[in-house]
Amino acid sequence: MKVVVYGAKGKSGVEIVKELVSRGHQVVAVTRHADYSAPGATSTVDDAGHPDKIAAVVRGADAVVSALAPPMTDTDQIVGLTDRVVEGVSLAGGKNSGPRLLVVGGAGSLYVTGQDGKRVTLRDSGYLPAEWLPIVDSHIKVLDNLKKNQTVDWTYFSPAGFFEVGPRKGSFRLGKDDLIVGENGKSEISYADYAIAVADELEKPQFRGQRFTAAY
Repeated sequence: MKVVVYGAKGKSGVEIVKELVSRGHQVVAVTRHADYSAPGATSTVDDAGHPDKIAAVVRGADAVVSALAPPMTDTDQIVGLTDRVVEGVSLAGGKNSGPRLLVVGGAGSLYVTGQDGKRVTLRDSGYLPAEWLPIVDSHIKVLDNLKKNQTVDWTYFSPAGFFEVGPRKGSFRLGKDDLIVGENGKSEISYADYAIAVADELEKPQFRGQRFTAAY
């Protein structure tokens, strides 16, 4: 399988590239930096600024992973970046003959039991610090745009509440729209184990046109 990974230099992107390469897939690691290289992968430079260029990069691939991250001073950049990736994938064939698209998303749109006992999104639960809300809201906009899209074969992957550097345990639980919480009361997953779930979904799709999540 040929997989193009945008944002290959980021915390999640690095692990996703590593996991896919370890499984023998042909990986194209896309970053904004010409000096970047990933062992076992082909490196390509693109800033996801133009759908036509994105289409040229992803054409002929089986799947595209968007692991892009915005600057924290302007989190809504992730909305435009993802929209352009979607358009590029659409230009490269879209649902008819183009690659699948898996978007590394956020956890804020997952559902939890709020402080009043009602089912609400994590964003609206009152549990999140105010300084996290801009990036949470931006990721929610990305998911909303994907849900409206009919041109590409997309999947949106929400991480656990805490998405961190950590060990590769090799085991976790999958869900769809509800935050997964462990016996310790925490919702967490490492980038390495998240990457396993990404590769599993690309190899054996379960969540086409849907969002899913993973956590310990």
